[in-house]
Amino acid sequence: MNRLPALPACCTPLRADWPLPATLPASTWLSTDFIPAQLEDDDFARSNIDMPASIQRSVAKRQAEFLAGRLCARAAMLQLDGTLATPGMGEDRAPVWPAHICGAITHSKGRAAALVALRRDWQGLGIDLETLLSPERAQRLAKEILTPDELARMLAGPAEQIALLVTLTFSVKESLFKALYPLVQKRFYFEHAEVLSWTPEGHVRLRLLTDLSTDWQHGSELDAQFALVDGQLLSVVAIKA
Repeated sequence: MNRLPALPACCTPLRADWPLPATLPASTWLSTDFIPAQLEDDDFARSNIDMPASIQRSVAKRQAEFLAGRLCARAAMLQLDGTLATPGMGEDRAPVWPAHICGAITHSKGRAAALVALRRDWQGLGIDLETLLSPERAQRLAKEILTPDELARMLAGPAEQIALLVTLTFSVKESLFKALYPLVQKRFYFEHAEVLSWTPEGHVRLRLLTDLSTDWQHGSELDAQFALVDGQLLSVVAIKA
């Protein structure tokens, strides 16, 4: 039986509690909290996780979040189907998964998580964790993140929802990119998708505003979901096989 090294002191025990409104069958989710100040020089070595050169040159916060995310991903794959592997980092800085697995990693302000599944069940997964924007910052960033139609809908809604809506729009578009980029191998940006609708219960509807491939063209619609967890917003886009 495969056994993993003990977690470093900078990470809390891994949690499998799924915070979103709808479960994803045949997938595995794990998360942890991490404290960069408690990262030790040999934590990567003792965890049997390679530190890419770019991470070696980075600050403790970046090293801790990278390590925490990889620990979640490795344990999730082992739990999923017994695969013992750690996703590497590609030239585009995205995780490189075993051929039969799709997955996503996210981290933000002391929390990291990974979601994995077999490609026979899910062809694309994207997750994103963001600290909820302040109302002032949300107002400043809205024009960079929202399309004109999204801005119009935001301004027509309650002012107290602006911070949530801008954070949500940013996050679900990040999750959308993580889910679709491995499938289309084409970069796209905030203006190339829009949030059509969302509910306080955590359900979101998205639409592409550009052609990415023969399967993913302008007008294609997808579902996403989100949840608020301790002042952070978690979003997920999952595309069935």
